[in-house]
Amino acid sequence: MKILISGASVAGPALAYWLGRDGHEVTVVELAPALRKGGYAVDFRGSANKVVLERMGVLDDLRARQTGGSAMRFIAEDGRQLMRLPPEFAGGELEVLRSELSQVLYDHSRDRAEYVFGDSIATLEQHAGGVDVAFESGSARTFDLVIGADGLHSVVRRLAFGPERDFVSHLGYYVAGWDLPNEFGVERDGLMYNVPGRLASVGVDHRDSRKAGAMFVFASPELTYDRRDPQQQKEIVRSTFAGLGWQVPELLAGLDNCSELYFDSISRVDASRWSTGRVALLGDAGYGATLGGMGTGTAIVAAYVLAGELAAADGNHAAAFAAYESQLRKPVKACQAGGNRAGKFLAPATRFGIAARNRLLGTPFLLNQMLRLGEKVSSDFVIRDYARAPQCQ
Repeated sequence: MKILISGASVAGPALAYWLGRDGHEVTVVELAPALRKGGYAVDFRGSANKVVLERMGVLDDLRARQTGGSAMRFIAEDGRQLMRLPPEFAGGELEVLRSELSQVLYDHSRDRAEYVFGDSIATLEQHAGGVDVAFESGSARTFDLVIGADGLHSVVRRLAFGPERDFVSHLGYYVAGWDLPNEFGVERDGLMYNVPGRLASVGVDHRDSRKAGAMFVFASPELTYDRRDPQQQKEIVRSTFAGLGWQVPELLAGLDNCSELYFDSISRVDASRWSTGRVALLGDAGYGATLGGMGTGTAIVAAYVLAGELAAADGNHAAAFAAYESQLRKPVKACQAGGNRAGKFLAPATRFGIAARNRLLGTPFLLNQMLRLGEKVSSDFVIRDYARAPQCQ
């Protein structure tokens, strides 16, 4: 089949690998002019993630690029340590930079798919013979299937399912991240500084200790801003964190020269169905959580399942889409729930909340219980071994 995938971050290239392997004619369209270079880390947990990465042949590549994880050291304004969480708390069993994960998935799929950067879908029109797609560039093509793997603010979901407000729930926080020189004496541990409702943090780049990455989180009602205007987003961050101590002014100064800013709400996507006709949603577009929802591992597993069900259904896309959703909805929902707590954990609303978090997670027993909970949730995926034809060359 001719299959269009919207989005070239994680879910899109992973799906392109499997679909191309099965002999489909795959096109991946990505709004950005090239692979995105955001430096924050993503992690994998549980046997299902490992099995799929092994079957893709990318596990060794990712292990060669793993960060080793970073401890999270919460500090007072004067630099005193208040609480420290071990590397496995945030880093799981395997942690890599998102940009490097995207690069590995792209490298393994580009010979099996056509990649089109700097373009996006403008309109979709389904009919009995396929999906007519018009692109923002002015070109138009017809595909058998269209898959939205284009994230929290999915264009495919908006065009085929309905407006974003019907699917995306704001969870009361925003997150921003950017790269900057390591002029803060950061070594292995990430440094996390809180005031009520706000977190400022900085961590070292494990490949090059001269580089660092900042992550800021803050509580806020839903904001109105231009998602394609980084200068406007920088001003929101600056005004929200103005006047804070520690190294916040120096971190904010790094916004001036950062090459790429990540800025978004901490939100959750809830879709009552993941497909309509010849269009389906994958990853964050259908069931995302900005932080804490194990979204990266979920996307890798879901891409494998979706492609596998299409292969097993022998061209019956309706049956494949139904089996894909039936198999994954329950474990995905369990993983997604972690995102509901992410903002409140990172930036508690009160001084009492900050102190209570530090005290509770400073207790080894409670910390171990949280780690075990994450392992349990990630183990709920059952991975089917799809019978496939020999690889298409």
